[in-house]
Amino acid sequence: MHKIIISNKKNMSKLYLIPAPLGENMAFDKVFPPVNAQVINVLDCFVVENVRTARRFIKKIAPDVEIEHLTFAELNEHTKEADLECIVDILKSGRDIGLMSEAGCPAIADPGADVVALSQRFDYEIIPLVGASSILLSLMASGFNGQSFAFLGYLPVKEPERTKTIRKIENRAHNEQQTQIFIETPYRNMKLLDELLKILQPHTRLCIAADLTLPTQYVRTKSIAQWKKALPDINKRPCVFLIYK
Repeated sequence: MHKIIISNKKNMSKLYLIPAPLGENMAFDKVFPPVNAQVINVLDCFVVENVRTARRFIKKIAPDVEIEHLTFAELNEHTKEADLECIVDILKSGRDIGLMSEAGCPAIADPGADVVALSQRFDYEIIPLVGASSILLSLMASGFNGQSFAFLGYLPVKEPERTKTIRKIENRAHNEQQTQIFIETPYRNMKLLDELLKILQPHTRLCIAADLTLPTQYVRTKSIAQWKKALPDINKRPCVFLIYK
């Protein structure tokens, strides 16, 4: 087993990108390699989206860690640029930091990307750790083009931009043979699915990937015409949508 060495010299600090579970019932031993727990065990400073869920995850994956001795800084869509610079100041002080998303891989569709960009600017070492990514897992299981794909994040909420975007990405999937990947807030999944069935062409293929890595995992690829015959219940379930020709 390799020993994890955490630097403590000025200007040699590291930013560890630590994947978080995709759901409460994730089997950690099947998704996270032992090195992740080793890193967490020796870090004492974490940048997270939500302190409560981060503390719970750390306690599960590294039960020997004394949570009360850790330092946490919250990073979300409300974080100001001055706060980002304060986070980098921690690296400047010689301490290593663990950057953790609320779910999945940090800096992917995640505000942690701003911390990584700033750390790159000051030439600190960035160390991404292995973990579950709902984007890649859904693409792997979809049967769609894994060589050319685009992750679009959330689609526009308001009309007519939303319908225009759905038609635009369908054209891209057909004309460029590029897999289009997007997500929605879980409680609005069924509304988005209903819109996709109304807007997309009958032969366009749609993959729905819900609860990835969890016991309730559901991944199916069908044409729009086939989906109209029977809909899955994906209400309030973390879900990734993919379309292809």
